[in-house]
Amino acid sequence: MLLKRRPPGISTEAPELLAGYEQLEPSAVAVVRWLNVNKIDYVLVGPVARAIRGEANAAGPVAIVPAPYGRNWERLCIALTAERAGLRAESATRGPGSIPVASPVKLTVDKLARGRRWLLRCGSYDLDIEGLPLPEAQTPEQSAPGYQELLYEAARFEIADGVSVEVAAPEDLEHYSHVRRTGSAPEFRVMRTNAAEQHTA
Repeated sequence: MLLKRRPPGISTEAPELLAGYEQLEPSAVAVVRWLNVNKIDYVLVGPVARAIRGEANAAGPVAIVPAPYGRNWERLCIALTAERAGLRAESATRGPGSIPVASPVKLTVDKLARGRRWLLRCGSYDLDIEGLPLPEAQTPEQSAPGYQELLYEAARFEIADGVSVEVAAPEDLEHYSHVRRTGSAPEFRVMRTNAAEQHTA
């Protein structure tokens, strides 16, 4: 009987960070390296992406937008299942003395690809999978950028020896940061002044 080869796990060895990226948590680099060795295609968004782009106070989980094709979802699902990924509460992560807690969840390719946002914990490592844009529920201005849009504007950074990552553009990072803070997409409003008021001013 053939045994399925176990996918590479998250390495606990501290990565050698390159100059300019000392502000990154070794655990975040370990997650990025794990995603890469499992051949998962993604664009990095969220606080780790902001830290890579130089935001000194950015802290939080690794957050990704995966490439939305079947084989990629399958590789991601296999890797997460092997690491016994569980659901975590948004508020239950950081802080001294906090105990990492994750609820068991049965992940499938269909569930991952459904478009919701996943807040996951793999042991002591956190990973957020951002949902796909849902244009029927949002206006074009509010719609989250999809993987291809993110990739087109992204830049590649080598953060540790042999560890490189596609990081979303600053404008896209701001979008995801706003969603994380408020729970909704940013809204842009155009204000027009009354022409009569302008003439009397």
